[in-house]
Amino acid sequence: MLQTDICIIGAGPAGATTSLFLSKMQIPHIIVDASVFPRDKICGDALDLKVMRILNCLENDFVKNEILHNHNFSKTYGVKINISENKKPLLQYKPKPNEHQFPYFFFSKRRYFDNFLAERIPSKYATFLQGTKVEKIEHTEEGKIIYTNNVKEANKIKAKLIVGADGDHSVVLRSLGERSVNREHYAGGLRQYWKGIEGISSEDNFLELYLPKSLPLAYLWIFPLPNGEANVGCGLLSSLIQKNNVNLKNLLQDIITKDPVLAYRFRNAVPLEKPMGWGLPMATLKRKASGNGWLLTGDAASLINPLTGEGIGPGMMSGYIAAHFIQRAVKQNNFSEKLFKNYDREINRRLEKSITNFNLIKKVSPLIYNFFINVVAPHPLCRLYFQRNVGKWIKTAYDNKPIKIKFD
Repeated sequence: MLQTDICIIGAGPAGATTSLFLSKMQIPHIIVDASVFPRDKICGDALDLKVMRILNCLENDFVKNEILHNHNFSKTYGVKINISENKKPLLQYKPKPNEHQFPYFFFSKRRYFDNFLAERIPSKYATFLQGTKVEKIEHTEEGKIIYTNNVKEANKIKAKLIVGADGDHSVVLRSLGERSVNREHYAGGLRQYWKGIEGISSEDNFLELYLPKSLPLAYLWIFPLPNGEANVGCGLLSSLIQKNNVNLKNLLQDIITKDPVLAYRFRNAVPLEKPMGWGLPMATLKRKASGNGWLLTGDAASLINPLTGEGIGPGMMSGYIAAHFIQRAVKQNNFSEKLFKNYDREINRRLEKSITNFNLIKKVSPLIYNFFINVVAPHPLCRLYFQRNVGKWIKTAYDNKPIKIKFD
């Protein structure tokens, strides 16, 4: 039996971030993942400014030194939002030349990005068990017993604290009896890699979103990747998928073949895979994410931004916050629920505005939704608000300042 104070289950962005910051704090721990890296993960592959901010907290100017000129990352300084069947963009933002030194978004396939993080986990403080599946977890008065299995052997790990960073199908959640799907707080997503989409290799290299008029709250994305490839996908709230009997594969196919804004761009494009689906546990659920000897991070904590579908940034933010709560717990040798009572508040408060706005949008009728999208959103004041705030968001992401956490 292996023994440790801290065991992280899952080495995706949330788990790797927790491990990297614990290592920076010189706190020994074990991190377990069922896969051997590199491995694929179905995702939109977008890395927002939260990701950049956290990486720069890990090491000053990390993004500038490690990512900005890395050929496995593409970057965009511009955003374009279209309504389906409308050739004039609802919103198009591109900064003036030399206005921003750093991009607004990076894009990288998860097969590369997750391995990029995992390779940086230092063996001095982290025992990294890859290809090791967690079969069962027992919660005892003396701690947690984690039963693992790999190709070579079965094993046990005894820990005072477990961090559930093992995604939507979390074994930690199952061990707590909490793994269930609420369609009102869950979305379905679809990803398909393409090559040769017209306009994808232009100077603008926009992050592109498309909103179907006929299906409020649905959206399609085109995210530019290196080598002329693109991540193309769509997403929709699960309750609306069920209510409207939506087939996401058909929705994606219809838009890229029939919509006048997009169809011509795909006429010579080549799909690199079949559409692949995955679930998005959204932050609107406000799942309980801490307890006696356990914390949840990332998708296991249901932290997908409901407005954007973005999960990597919130996941890494939760990993950063978890590491700091764990640091305090280790110093006090106290892993009780009371010590983590404000952890849930801290991982959720940065998503509050998105949660509030999403819940508001859900309540309005399709007519009001379409009025807002067609009339209010394109208004010059909305564009001005976005343009003025982009500079502030970028500055915050790259100023190397630590992220403030309120423990009490």
